[in-house]
Amino acid sequence: MELSGVVSSGLGRAQVFMAQEHYQSQFKEILEREVWPGTLNVQVSGEHLSKYVALRNCSGVDTLDIEPGIKAESESIDVSGINALRIRGFLREGRSFGGATAFLATLRNANSSEGVECAILIPDLTRHVDVVEVISVDYLRDSLDLTDGDEVYLTAR
Repeated sequence: MELSGVVSSGLGRAQVFMAQEHYQSQFKEILEREVWPGTLNVQVSGEHLSKYVALRNCSGVDTLDIEPGIKAESESIDVSGINALRIRGFLREGRSFGGATAFLATLRNANSSEGVECAILIPDLTRHVDVVEVISVDYLRDSLDLTDGDEVYLTAR
């Protein structure tokens, strides 16, 4: 499944979660090294939003606030060949860190045919509906020379 969208700035809150050892050890199992302590946000729309909603549905994250046409279209998209990987949440010092679902992927910018290994991360609790959060061992903005507004392509597998 290929998704296309544009790079956008986030709130900067992902660093707190991404730096947690409990998450890092699980990400290391998926991507074979510790990941960069942050996410790249990719805003999707149209048919690409429908595809992303299909991945969200596969992960079990509710999408009640999606417009009906997008939701209906997402239900017809086959994601059976894409492997959902569970990231377990945890409690530490009375603070709850939620779980997530990851999907292995490759990210490339519009000017290149070569991609960077990554994972699409869908937290169990998120405010994002049309923003794909991407994790990688690389700092993706530097490794792919990305700035806000750049078009990128994600291939989930």
